[in-house]
Amino acid sequence: MKINGACLCGEVAYEAEVDPAAVFACHCNDCQTQSGTAFRTVVRATPGSFRTTRGELRSYLKTAESGNKRSLAFCPNCGTSVYGGPAPGEEGYLSLRVGAFEQRDALTPRAHVWTRSAQPWVFEAGEVPRFETQPQARPREEAK
Repeated sequence: MKINGACLCGEVAYEAEVDPAAVFACHCNDCQTQSGTAFRTVVRATPGSFRTTRGELRSYLKTAESGNKRSLAFCPNCGTSVYGGPAPGEEGYLSLRVGAFEQRDALTPRAHVWTRSAQPWVFEAGEVPRFETQPQARPREEAK
């Protein structure tokens, strides 16, 4: 499947080929920290298919729990995370961040990975109230 995406500010845009059957919800500590939430949805790019169509990415070299070094690419202006990939000069795959794809609604996770570090409430989230938009804030007196 061909995807295209862009960062929040629009400075960086990109495209790639991905396999919709290989989408994962990653619960590792790095994904939680970098995304600012409980997990991140990722998919591997078909080798050689990723290319930027606008702008240039910046990267940060991170040593993972495994000891492997991963290059984390992001927009230098707004910080939108685009992918994790091999360290410069190393072989490996690009793990694309699904949240910035235009086609994100078509890419449902097929598995949860790194669940040993998942937040305990994640798999119970279906039981909490849902709101289609931001709910109205209650006055402080009512919140007691």
